[in-house]
Amino acid sequence: MNEYAVSLGWYDEARKRYAINDDIPIALEDASLDNLISQVKLASPETLELNGMAGSGVRLFFRMKAKAVLA
Repeated sequence: MNEYAVSLGWYDEARKRYAINDDIPIALEDASLDNLISQVKLASPETLELNGMAGSGVRLFFRMKAKAVLA
């Protein structure tokens, strides 16, 4: 089973969340975190297959990038 870590973050200017992984490769955005994760789960296996990288299965890990704001 192939494992991929997908980075999640927030674009301040666009007010949207994003998901990226260079190994799959995939880059998606959505205003909703739940919708974004669903899109990644759907698109990742298809993208890997289209790129000839499909294996016995895909396991996704999500890493959230956070920015602290101190007042």
